[in-house]
Amino acid sequence: MDFQVWPEAIELGRLFAEQGFELALVGGPVRDLLLHRPSHDLDFCTSARPEQFEPILRHWGSGFWDMGRKFGTLGALRRRPDGTEVKVEVTTYRRDTYDPDSRKPEVDYGDSLEGDLSRRDFTVNAMALRVPDLVFVDPYRGANDLAKQVLRTPVDPRQSFDDDPLRMMRAVRFVAQLGFTIAPETAEAITRMTDRISIVSAERIRDELTKLMLSDHPVQGIEALVQSGLADIVLPEVPALQLEIDEHHRHKDVFEHTLMVVDRAIALETGPDGPVPAPDLTLRLAALLHDIGKPATRRFEPGGKVSFHHHDAVGARLARKRLKALHFDHHLIADVCDLISMHLRFHGYVDERWTDAAVRRYARETGPLYERLNRLTRADATTRNKRKAQVFSSAMDELEDRVAQLRRQEDLDAIRPDLNGQQIMQILNLKPGPQVGRAYQHMLDYRLDQGPVDQQTAEQELRDWWQSQDQGQA
Repeated sequence: MDFQVWPEAIELGRLFAEQGFELALVGGPVRDLLLHRPSHDLDFCTSARPEQFEPILRHWGSGFWDMGRKFGTLGALRRRPDGTEVKVEVTTYRRDTYDPDSRKPEVDYGDSLEGDLSRRDFTVNAMALRVPDLVFVDPYRGANDLAKQVLRTPVDPRQSFDDDPLRMMRAVRFVAQLGFTIAPETAEAITRMTDRISIVSAERIRDELTKLMLSDHPVQGIEALVQSGLADIVLPEVPALQLEIDEHHRHKDVFEHTLMVVDRAIALETGPDGPVPAPDLTLRLAALLHDIGKPATRRFEPGGKVSFHHHDAVGARLARKRLKALHFDHHLIADVCDLISMHLRFHGYVDERWTDAAVRRYARETGPLYERLNRLTRADATTRNKRKAQVFSSAMDELEDRVAQLRRQEDLDAIRPDLNGQQIMQILNLKPGPQVGRAYQHMLDYRLDQGPVDQQTAEQELRDWWQSQDQGQA
């Protein structure tokens, strides 16, 4: 077969063979070899027990770990002369038995490579390459499925998914990562067994969703997730976007619009040195969830119009609840929800250009999310009206130019009032407390409205504002 095998894999195969053990490269690395895709993490299985092959790995690698020892897995790392790293994990041949109420298998050691391959999730991952002699092993015709770009289970899919329901999530994730389709009998089994996913931990589901969203084809994965029925359980806000369209089509299909926004947002990601390096999970999740508040806020107004008032705020609340349930990182949750709540902020600029004060506020309040928000906003403009699209794009270009110009003149990210808290207390003869906070906020608003001013002007503004307050309530 036409592929070039990692020299480290062949070397390990020789070391195992010298001790009388079988070793085979398995799973993703074999699949990636056939697809000519790069891979630096190599998975092997062996006839040896962990205590037998541990000395081999320790001798071979510059690093060693044994967190998977109870599952028969040990790992090692080697640094190449060019600075790159190769990570390997070696697992004793296994045959798994499952408790139907648990995601976790009970591991029994197996006695053959073919038996080990039978417990793999899909045929394209159930291929092996014996090393060092490079004998290709493919008992379930995985190479044929790989050529057809089809995902199929090695055994009956109902048994496979009953044994390990997470495999259903892995199926839609591989649709996104590889651009494959799910075989009809496998897809039918997923649809019939979606309720089994409820025994899988939130963290496991989150990890599969993350891999899906960071893949090359996330929209295909999202569609598969929804079509399978899995999304109804793990991310129900997304299939809920499939709103029934009224006969006069007074609003666009929200689900199809969302998929388009995800694609457009991905296209606006940048290279590694840009402001939003690809792939960006925060931007992609915000694009996926930005309109999930629409089903709850849809109203049919007089005159035949349809409205979704405050769907940005409602969507942010729904997104926060869902992402927390999936145990996403709280910083990522905050950023995604802020992007959703702000994704309509720019629209007023198209109708009436903002003052410099408003531009300063936009740049400062969006802060580190500024670049992502602009990309989400551009991606969300999916109108087919070429004139409207051009007007919107030109307005966004203009806003970004104005922000860039103001950034050159002022440090917008670090804007502070022209008077600090200590100066405010001294000028107004105040002690620390709420009055100082209100005065500080006023001076910050004044700074955003007027730009930087000299000390004398700032002090006069503070005194004028103070005199205008009801000092008993100030």
